[in-house]
Amino acid sequence: MNYTPSLNDLKAFACIAGWQSFRKAADELGLAPSTLSHVIRTLEENMGVRLFHRTTRSVALTEAGEKLLSRLQPVLRDLDFALEEVNHFRDRPSGMLRINTSDIAVAMLLDAVVPDFLAQYPDMSLDLVTDGRLVDIVAEGFDAGIRLGEAIPQDMIAVRFGKETRFVAIAAPSYFNNRSVPHIPDDLKFHRCIRYRLPSGKPYHWEFARHGQELHIDVPGSLTLDHPVLMVKAAMAGLGIAYVPQTVAQDALANGSLITVLDDWCPPIAGLYLYYPGHRHVPSGLRAFIDVMKASTRGNS
Repeated sequence: MNYTPSLNDLKAFACIAGWQSFRKAADELGLAPSTLSHVIRTLEENMGVRLFHRTTRSVALTEAGEKLLSRLQPVLRDLDFALEEVNHFRDRPSGMLRINTSDIAVAMLLDAVVPDFLAQYPDMSLDLVTDGRLVDIVAEGFDAGIRLGEAIPQDMIAVRFGKETRFVAIAAPSYFNNRSVPHIPDDLKFHRCIRYRLPSGKPYHWEFARHGQELHIDVPGSLTLDHPVLMVKAAMAGLGIAYVPQTVAQDALANGSLITVLDDWCPPIAGLYLYYPGHRHVPSGLRAFIDVMKASTRGNS
């Protein structure tokens, strides 16, 4: 075969294979889905093989596509390393840094880290993707992720961001006008609780600990929400007891709109960490972001 695909065509193929979606790959590449579909169709015609099985609902690699991807991934990875090494000779790093995180962590980043980073490194761009689920950052094309320390996969390198945090049980003072205050987690079964639905669709079991004893409580309640900020709002309206990160409720706690209960059952836990795969070369842009993040953490300690 005399035909040699272009690098852009091969990158487009690898991007679709990674996302298993033409639409998501098109979004990442900045192309229209129809344009990307035409690129792959032309690639397949010129190579004389079908690379993807396509249906209206799914995209999957053929055997030929799997073989090409297995050979192509290390080549593209080596190319990225080579370009990154050249980038070291620049005065400042450049390019796009993609980080997967939660909306709570993004709010913290926007307070100081993001403004400082973009000011210090004007040739860099940030793509911060908020996601309730814990994704595979390598498979989905992210440079790094930010999550609570307890949720980070063990094969990742983790860098502390911010202080320890804690989850707290909160309610409006008026909620207790005709109710007793719970003193142990089991007392929650006599209360209305504002439940939290995980991204998987399953209800979150509230986690408590004291003196080495750990409890996971499937609390009762007629209201279920999927966002801590909404849970705080519902608690302020007197709809029940919520269990949320303290940072989300701190303003309402400070002005007295909410109070905490079961404080001695809500110990501090490891805070947020930025994490990235240890087996890959660390891009200069990510190293620069980590340096800015560490400086921000020291400044707030």
